[in-house]
Amino acid sequence: MAVCLLVRHGHSSANADGVLAGWTPGVALTDRGVAQAAAVAADLAGLPVTRIVSSPLDRCRDTAGPLAAALGLPIETDDDLGECHYGGWTGGRLADLAKNPLWRVVQDDPASARFPDSAAYRAESLAQMAARVVNAVRRLDDEVTAEHGTDAVWVAVSHGDPIKSVLADAAGAGLAGLQRIHVDPGSVSVIRRTDGRSLVVTTNRRAASLSESLGSLEQARGRPGDAPVGGGSGSAASGE
Repeated sequence: MAVCLLVRHGHSSANADGVLAGWTPGVALTDRGVAQAAAVAADLAGLPVTRIVSSPLDRCRDTAGPLAAALGLPIETDDDLGECHYGGWTGGRLADLAKNPLWRVVQDDPASARFPDSAAYRAESLAQMAARVVNAVRRLDDEVTAEHGTDAVWVAVSHGDPIKSVLADAAGAGLAGLQRIHVDPGSVSVIRRTDGRSLVVTTNRRAASLSESLGSLEQARGRPGDAPVGGGSGSAASGE
C-alpha cells in the first residue's frame, strides 16, 4: 500500500500556554511553530508526495501550508483527521486537568477513557477518536493507492493524540499502547500498510539532534512517566 507520512502540527499558542486546545477555533502557530512548519516543508519537499490531507483546524492547515506551496499541491481537509473531542476539558490548563481523576484513566486505561460532556464542545472517548482517525487514514491510504499505486507517498497533517493512535494501531499495540508513544510538534512519523499488517517505519522524526529529542520528553503534569494529554509541546531547548 501507499506510504503515509504523519505530520503533527507545529508548536501552537495553546502549547505555549499549557492548555488543551481541542477544537478551540483560532489556535495559531507560534513563531516556533512557523519555523517547524518551514522545516517540515524543507525536509519533505524532495519527496514524490501525491496528496496532502489535513485536519481542518487552523494549526494543522497552517503547518501544511509551506509544504503544499513547496510541492505545488492543494491542501485537502478531512474532519476525521481532527483533534480528539475533549468536551469539558477543552481549554483547560493541563496542570489543573492532571488533578482530575479522569487523568489517571487516560494514562493507565485509555481504552475506557471518555471526556466529559460540554454545552460548548463535543465530547468523545479515546476509543472513538482512535477508531475515527485510524479508519480515516486507512480510507485515504486506499484512495491514494488506487489512484497512484502502491509506492505512492501522501501526507496526513494531524494532532498528537490522533497520530499516536494511528502509530499504536500500526504497531499492533492498540489503544492500550497509546501513552507509550511520543509525538512532538512539527514531527514526522511514517507508516506503511501491507496486505497482512501495518509497518511503523519511523516515529517522531524532527530536524533535531538526539539530545534535543530527549529534551522534548517533558514531564506531564501528573506522575513521572505520564504522557501529556494532547501530545505535549516539545522542547523549547531545541529552538524549534
